[in-house]
Amino acid sequence: MSTWTLLDRELDAWREGGRQATLWCRDDDASRDSTALRRLFAIASAHEIPVALATIPAALAEDLVDAVASVRTVTVVQHGFAHSNHAPAGDRSCELGGHRGVEATIADLADGRACLARAFDTRFHPLLVPPWNRIDPQVIARLAAAGYVALSTFGPRPAPWAAPGVLQCNTHVDPIAWRQDRAFIGADRAIERTVAHLRARREGHVDSVEPTGILTHHLDFDDAAWAFLAELMARTKAHGAASWLDVPAVIAAGAATRRVTSVRSA
Repeated sequence: MSTWTLLDRELDAWREGGRQATLWCRDDDASRDSTALRRLFAIASAHEIPVALATIPAALAEDLVDAVASVRTVTVVQHGFAHSNHAPAGDRSCELGGHRGVEATIADLADGRACLARAFDTRFHPLLVPPWNRIDPQVIARLAAAGYVALSTFGPRPAPWAAPGVLQCNTHVDPIAWRQDRAFIGADRAIERTVAHLRARREGHVDSVEPTGILTHHLDFDDAAWAFLAELMARTKAHGAASWLDVPAVIAAGAATRRVTSVRSA
């Protein structure tokens, strides 16, 4: 049995329960146009699937603005400020920790948010993606006042709200083995991780209304990783019980109080 059959069967179970399996795609570390970025856009556009492009404000190049403008399904969210590590030697990498003080961190984020808003206008959404998916709780507590409506890290969220006024909407499937060889983990493992989160949602082991987030890094993908992403998008798009959300819909879905959403049978 193909591992892809596991995904098909999981989506069948969602359909049989009259429920919608929601997903979203967050791509990290964007700063400029590239062949890899265009490959991501082409795959997503072929299936009319939205992409949330986590962009580094301090490294922003004008050609990225032009690239985003050419693809209607791409929106921009904020990936920290400069993707710089401020943690001391021996600690895990972190830009948005308490190492420099909260005021300095919030000031950088404000500058970055203003930069992206100017560059991308309505294509930008004030959702913050911390580099390395790490952020100090004291910084989180200041996000709403700084103009952010959502925070996205990694793993099943412990609660819908990271702080008052700031929704938590995470990613859950990372197909890169960062702590090993920084290579693609393989289609089988990536499919199994996707199915595992979908099943956990369906069975109520994790927050059932938080959309399943697929985390991509266009600069680190090889041909096999791209093939996995293309097949994942094609299969889910073709299934009546799966849908991919853009950033506003991710925020709306994540904040929903209903446990399930009815869908039309395919």
